[in-house]
Amino acid sequence: MTNKHKLAGKLYNQQLANANPRIGLVNVALIALWLWLYRGVFPYLGTIFTRQEFRINQIVLLGVLVLVGMQIKKRGMPMRLDRSAQFYTPAIAMVIIGSGLYLLSERFLDINTLSATLFGLASYGLLGLWMQPNHWRRGLPAGLLLIGALPFGEHLQTFVGYPVRILTATIVGDGLAKLGVGTVGVDTILIFENGISKIDLPCSGVKSLWSGGLFLLAATWIERRSINIHWFLIGITFIIMLLAANLARVALLVSIGQIAGWRLLAEMLHVPLGVLGFGAACLLVIVLLRWRVSDQGAADKRTTDNYPPPARPIWLTPLLGLIILTMALLYTPRPQTASAHPSSTVQFPTDWDAAPWALSSGEQEWLASSGVQGAERWRFQYGDLSGSLLFVSSNTWRSHHRPERCFEVYGLQTDSSYTTLIAGDFPIRVLTLIGEQGKHQLSAAYWLQSADQTTDDYATRIWDDLTPNRQPWVLVTILFDEVIDPQSRAATALFQSLQEILEHSFAGGISS
Repeated sequence: MTNKHKLAGKLYNQQLANANPRIGLVNVALIALWLWLYRGVFPYLGTIFTRQEFRINQIVLLGVLVLVGMQIKKRGMPMRLDRSAQFYTPAIAMVIIGSGLYLLSERFLDINTLSATLFGLASYGLLGLWMQPNHWRRGLPAGLLLIGALPFGEHLQTFVGYPVRILTATIVGDGLAKLGVGTVGVDTILIFENGISKIDLPCSGVKSLWSGGLFLLAATWIERRSINIHWFLIGITFIIMLLAANLARVALLVSIGQIAGWRLLAEMLHVPLGVLGFGAACLLVIVLLRWRVSDQGAADKRTTDNYPPPARPIWLTPLLGLIILTMALLYTPRPQTASAHPSSTVQFPTDWDAAPWALSSGEQEWLASSGVQGAERWRFQYGDLSGSLLFVSSNTWRSHHRPERCFEVYGLQTDSSYTTLIAGDFPIRVLTLIGEQGKHQLSAAYWLQSADQTTDDYATRIWDDLTPNRQPWVLVTILFDEVIDPQSRAATALFQSLQEILEHSFAGGISS
C-alpha cells in the first residue's frame, strides 16, 4: 500500500472517530424534510406494493430486499448517519438534479412511475452524503434494483409489446416460409402464441426485458462490476439474446403446434422453452461480466481510496436543508383542467333495452382508489345481441386498466386479441374469452373514447394525457353473452351506436 493510500485511510478513520450523536439527529431531520418533499410519491408506492394485481412487483421487491440484507450482513453497513454530510459532487448533483426533475414531472407530466423513479435515484444520491465514495459507486446497481421493482414490465408491454409481437410473428412467418416448413400468416401466429400462453411469465416475451434487466443489475452488484461502457455493451448484447431466445421459442412452438398439429405438446413446452431461453441468456451474461476478471479486479484496486475522503464542511447540511425545504414549498402537483366531461348518466336511445347493474361495494372501492371519476355498469339487449356494458370515465390514464385483467379476476382467460376497424377512425379491441376449464367461449370488446378521438391503443391514451390541455376519456368495455362476429351488421351497428351515445354524452356533459 502506498503512502497516499495510507494517508487516505487515516483521514477516513479520523472522520469516523469524530462522529457525533448530535450530528445524527440533524441528519435524521434532513431525511425527514426529504421525505416531506417526496410526499406525493408515497400513495403510489403504497398502491404498487400492497395491491394484488402488482403481486409480481411485490415478489421482486421482497427478493431485492433479501439480497440487500444478505450483502449488508456480509460486507457491513456502508452508511453512517452519525457523521456530517460530505461534499461528494456526484451524489449532491444526483440529489439536486433528480429533485428538480421530480418537481417538473409532478407539475407538468403527473406520471407516477417517473416520479417514483426520480425519487429512488435522488434518494440514492442523498445516501452518498454519508457513504464512502467507492462504496456508493459500487452500490448503484442495488439502488437501481430497488427502483426496478416498479411496474416497468407493464409499461414495456404497453409501449413495446405489440410492435415486438408483430415483428416476431413476421420474422417467424417469413423464416418458416423460406425454409419450406410451411406458410403461416402473422395473425395466425399471434393468435396461436397468445392462445397457449396461459401464464404470463416474466421470462417469456417482452417482459423478459424487464426481468432480464433486474438480473443484470443483481449480477453486476454481486460480482462487483462497474457500470461503464463495457457494462452497457453487455446490456445491449443481453437484450439481443433475450429477443432472439423469444424468437426461437415462438418459431419452435408454431412449428410444433400449428404446422405439425401437436398443440398439446406446444402448450407443454411453452413454459419450459421460455425458462430455458431466459436462463441461457442469463448464463452468458454471467460469463461476460466475469470476462477479464483479473483486469477488472486490478482496476478496482487502483480506484479504491486513490483520493482523500471528501470534505465535510459545517455549512453543507444547513444549505442542503434550505434547498430541500425550498423545493418542498415549491412542490405543486399538476392541476386538473376544466373541460367537458361526459354526463353523469348515459342516455340510451329507444332501440336499446338497457338496465343499470349496480357495482358491488368492493368494486366501487377499487375504482375509487384508482382515481376513477365515474363508473356505470349496464345489462343490455340490442337486437339479437345481449351482454353487459361498463363505462369508466377519468381525467388520468392511470385509472384506465386493461379489461383483460378484470376478466381474469372473474375466471375468463384471453384466447385471442386483435384490433378491428369499425370505421376509418374507429378501431376497437376484440377479445375471445375462455371460461373456467375451457367449458365455454365468450366475446368481448373495448375501446377508449374522448370528445374528439376514439382508439384501442393505450399508448395513444397515455400520450394524450401528457399534453397541456388534457381531456377526460371513457373506457368502454362490452362482454357479450356469446361468441359474436365483430364485423357482422348487428355488431357493427351496436358499436357505432355506442360511439354516438358517448359523443352526445360528451356534447351535453358538464364542466368540473
